[in-house]
Amino acid sequence: MDYRIEHDSMGQVKVPAAALWGAQTQRSVENFPIGRPEEIMPIRIIRAFAVLKRACAQANLALNPKMTSEKAALIVRVCDEILTGELDGHFPLVVWQTGSGTQTNMNVNEVIANRARILDPSTPLHPNDDVNMGQSSNDTFPTALHMAAAAALVREVLPAIDRLCASFSSLEKRSAGIIKSGRTHLMDATPIAFSQEVSGWRASLERDREMIVSSLPPLCALAIGGTAVGTGLNAPAGFDSAVCDLISKAEDIVFTPAGNKFHALTSHDEVVFAHGALKALAGDLMKIANDIRLMGSGPRTGLGELELPANEPGSSIMPGKVNPTQCEALTMVAVQVMGNDTAIGIASSQGNFELNVYLPVMAYNFLQSARLLSQAMLSFADHCADGIRPVADRMRQNLNSSLMLVTALSPVIGYEKSAVVAQTALKEGITLREACLKLGFLDGETFDRTVRPEQMI
Repeated sequence: MDYRIEHDSMGQVKVPAAALWGAQTQRSVENFPIGRPEEIMPIRIIRAFAVLKRACAQANLALNPKMTSEKAALIVRVCDEILTGELDGHFPLVVWQTGSGTQTNMNVNEVIANRARILDPSTPLHPNDDVNMGQSSNDTFPTALHMAAAAALVREVLPAIDRLCASFSSLEKRSAGIIKSGRTHLMDATPIAFSQEVSGWRASLERDREMIVSSLPPLCALAIGGTAVGTGLNAPAGFDSAVCDLISKAEDIVFTPAGNKFHALTSHDEVVFAHGALKALAGDLMKIANDIRLMGSGPRTGLGELELPANEPGSSIMPGKVNPTQCEALTMVAVQVMGNDTAIGIASSQGNFELNVYLPVMAYNFLQSARLLSQAMLSFADHCADGIRPVADRMRQNLNSSLMLVTALSPVIGYEKSAVVAQTALKEGITLREACLKLGFLDGETFDRTVRPEQMI
């Protein structure tokens, strides 16, 4: 492999000739052979850095006399190339690096400087003095983290929730008039309309959506302008507001300067709070998927109340077997998100003095959760929820055999006599009606008038 010589404050380093990164990036490649190639810094973080560096260059042009129009234009041009994906191969660093994300910040700085040198050799850019002007890794990485997290929620998670909610709304309409047995403690309970049950699933997701939306304003408060320890050293006055305004216009999301930069550099409870809403979403998706696969269990020896789409063969040995695989995929994603939430919570607690140094793992886990939840919800809607068909006959059969229809008798004959009716019916294998008549508690006409499932919902 051909190499060129780059240097940094520690001396000279051999860098692959075709690479746009420089010495600090290469040192990270060599010093952290952990997790490669699967656990590379998420591309959403790199994209967020490109938007951030572009905004910083434009703000510096307006506020810092050291920034020239030629240099700012070059930074903007390279950042635009990064945003199109043209330079993706030049960001090789793994998540498991310095906890402040300094090496990823410098990776972006070096790529911008070296690409600019190719585009315009007459206007050299220094990765620190020019591209990183008025910035520190300590404020740029948490800024990029918040930007990427907010964008993932707005552009991926919320639309996916809306898609699945629409699927459930359609299922509600298709299921109008179907009554089934309710179940509590996995045991028979009083009747419920299937559409009511589905409405509970939909409402859970709508509430999760509200909680995610409520997490966005604090998440959109950015650390930029705090520089090394929160004092704003080397950043011009008004830099934070100018950068946030430019980012807001570029991303079509309202970002604001963090009110207290000392907090913004060392504490990331906003990320914990936002991911907590994702964990709540994961919990509801787990419950919904489990309900659906239990109701679809069978087809002959289970509940058999739902017919789920048959997407692929379910067994390599049992011919004709079909499994609720979309439910299984969704629940596995929920488990991963719950694990990610634990990692993020612990990482956030590790802010020592003026800096948290667990930022890359927080970024990786948050963005993985957002991506997996979004993709899983869309897949579940497309390949399962849209095709769910209630098996009305089986629901009716289970409803009519439910002992908890006896609850309708309580206002007429009292709780204790009603319990005796249910116990007698179960013990003797007869219907509630037969048990009630045998015990002499009611005549048949009164029983039929009293126990009417359609009036119990």
